[in-house]
Amino acid sequence: MSDLVVIVYPSEAKAEEMRTKLFDLQKEYLIEIGDAVIAVKHEDGKVKLNQLINTTAAGALSGGFWGTLVGMIFLMPLLGAAVGAASGALGGALADYGINDDFMKNLAESLQPGNAALFVEIKKMTEDKVLEAIKGTGGVVLKTSLDHTKEQALRDAISAHAPSVAPAASAS
Repeated sequence: MSDLVVIVYPSEAKAEEMRTKLFDLQKEYLIEIGDAVIAVKHEDGKVKLNQLINTTAAGALSGGFWGTLVGMIFLMPLLGAAVGAASGALGGALADYGINDDFMKNLAESLQPGNAALFVEIKKMTEDKVLEAIKGTGGVVLKTSLDHTKEQALRDAISAHAPSVAPAASAS
């Protein structure tokens, strides 16, 4: 079962920095992320979602491929590609993978203009190593589906000061 974590940052850049850090941890097999979306509330009050996957473009690409293949069978590859790309784009636009878009937009409405919320769907993680890696990164935990002790550990980690590294003593 996946857990959802929503952390608010003062800027989109800071939220993107944290998302990148989580992906680096995923490359080290310390966390498995199902989805990671940044919602930004602009000065005009509109909310923009910065998603990892553009489902419309992915659908158009896939539909174009399959349409070309079917079109070649019926000796009409250009028509097949066009119909396939159009239907793939429509299907991709209607698809909603990962975290529900309406949920993210509704929750992001409560943000201050200029702030950004990082929505992360966590499939599994090595908790102690991930919390150590994100220690002192800042942000405010807005919502989680974690139990109370794990949520408090997350709050403590992101608000804690990162440990300072002392310079190595030189051997003289």
